[in-house]
Amino acid sequence: MARRASVPSLTMFSLMVIFAILLFARYRYQTANISTFTSQRVSDSTSSHHSFDIDQNLLHGNTIANKLDNETVKADLGRSSWKLLHTMMAKFPDHPTDDERKALDAYIHLFARLYPCGECARHFQEIIKKFPPQVATRSTAAIWACHVHNQVNKSLRKELFDCSKIGDFYDCGCASEGPSRNSTKDKES
Repeated sequence: MARRASVPSLTMFSLMVIFAILLFARYRYQTANISTFTSQRVSDSTSSHHSFDIDQNLLHGNTIANKLDNETVKADLGRSSWKLLHTMMAKFPDHPTDDERKALDAYIHLFARLYPCGECARHFQEIIKKFPPQVATRSTAAIWACHVHNQVNKSLRKELFDCSKIGDFYDCGCASEGPSRNSTKDKES
């Protein structure tokens, strides 16, 4: 009997595919005619809230995966994916650069396209079309992710999460900048 790939393996594979696409897009951008790109980018940025270095068709294309029939794998994949997305939002910078905002926005759109459950991916694409990613700050990204997660929970008839508590629920695991003020207290305890 063939062994099935585990959900973490599927998640890692999805991440590798996303990063490969981003690297390819970056290479394509670097080899483009800079003067043509600059004039086009100025006009594009005034007509759209997205000004990516990535082809929009790549970000907004059809989903790639087929239906995922195994409900256990589907549920495990969903839990793992939400954990990944919420943790990513918790680690996103408080004051991101334009490049960091674009990277997160592109990641979310590619995630929706490449998600290994086709019907789930199509549903998530519909949700982010209705509620575009909010990537201005860590808190807006975290609240946006909570909101879209609740949209999925509504469709699955699951309990909704109180998004005002999202910062407490998903700890980013961030190291402090320099020594902790309570470091001597912690050692004494």
